[in-house]
Amino acid sequence: MEEKIGERFLPIGTVVLLKEGKKELMIINYCIVPTGEVYEQGEKVNSKRKLYDYGACPYPEGVLGPNRILAFNHDQIDKVLHLGYETEQSKEFSKQLNDGYENAKEKIEEEINKPKPASPASEENNNN
Repeated sequence: MEEKIGERFLPIGTVVLLKEGKKELMIINYCIVPTGEVYEQGEKVNSKRKLYDYGACPYPEGVLGPNRILAFNHDQIDKVLHLGYETEQSKEFSKQLNDGYENAKEKIEEEINKPKPASPASEENNNN
């Protein structure tokens, strides 16, 4: 059964198919910053770290390992195949995420991409 895509932050457990995707994905979390290798359209990219709307795992397999969470944004969703469990609490949480998302995303991405200060040990080595 195909559902309407709706606004950002679909319920946890929602199963989607991404644009040009071949594998069903199940949403398992929100607002993630990948720390491992990042691929876009099958190609490895070396870009700044950024915040993605969703984290997902392959469906029906589930999470295949700690570094195997797939990150994507709402606008990449082509179809909602199954809508996850919704409660009044989850609807309110989704509304809160949507209300402050763009502002928070900008601040988070600025913070995670700040150059790291040099450690005292590396400064000491530079002074010798």
